[in-house]
Amino acid sequence: MTDSRDWFPSQEEPNPMRAAQAGMKPALPKRFYKQAGVEERDGQFLLTLDGRTAKTPTKQVLAVPSRGLAEALAEEWQGQGAEIDPSTMPITRIVNSAIDGVAPRQAEVVDDLVRYAGSDLVYYRASDPERLAQSQDTAWNPVLDWAKDIHGARFTLGEGVMHVAQPDEAVAAIRKAIEGIKSPFALAALHVMTTLSGSVLIALAHAAQQLDVDQAWAAAHVDELFQESVWGQDYEAMERRHRREADFKAASMLYRLAIQ
Repeated sequence: MTDSRDWFPSQEEPNPMRAAQAGMKPALPKRFYKQAGVEERDGQFLLTLDGRTAKTPTKQVLAVPSRGLAEALAEEWQGQGAEIDPSTMPITRIVNSAIDGVAPRQAEVVDDLVRYAGSDLVYYRASDPERLAQSQDTAWNPVLDWAKDIHGARFTLGEGVMHVAQPDEAVAAIRKAIEGIKSPFALAALHVMTTLSGSVLIALAHAAQQLDVDQAWAAAHVDELFQESVWGQDYEAMERRHRREADFKAASMLYRLAIQ
């Protein structure tokens, strides 16, 4: 079997981002296989590299519940060049996280997501300028309406950044919705979308197909896009957002493939 520990370091190993920040270019492992493929076994779909079963960083079999998801994994691996670059493999990173981290601790992941419901991005509104306030209303009110109509969750809005306590009943309703996601792969994808957007409500509304992926991403960046329209674009900030958007879209695709 093929162990991916060497090219997807564990948390105990040096953080490649910190190495980069320290001026050291992290060494990427050489590609050691020619062909990435998919094998069905006992109702699961396994990633294979030159016919050998791949494994996660903690030596779990890299198996997923749908052929579509397995094929997306294989496509990432097949698309690597002479070196294996994990930064270009968001599906693989999320699947590894789902198998190694989420599956054995789903209750903890649910709790973490529910915490976002207590202080979600969409509760905090600007009173001015008027154009920003209108943009927030346009992007975020449909998300709150969906949460109210589908889940019976009514949330309290506030101005500025001062914390606004939310009704226990509303937060409990969102917990119930999150707990209804039984797949660790879908839950991992939802967590990625939530952390990247700052909003579990936007992530859930997108998962429920109330927003398409572009609408969800734009809704999560209303304030940032407004500031850019006023002050102009910052190249480095745009590059960071584009990288994060690619990860958000990968998580969105993984969510769909995981619940097929």
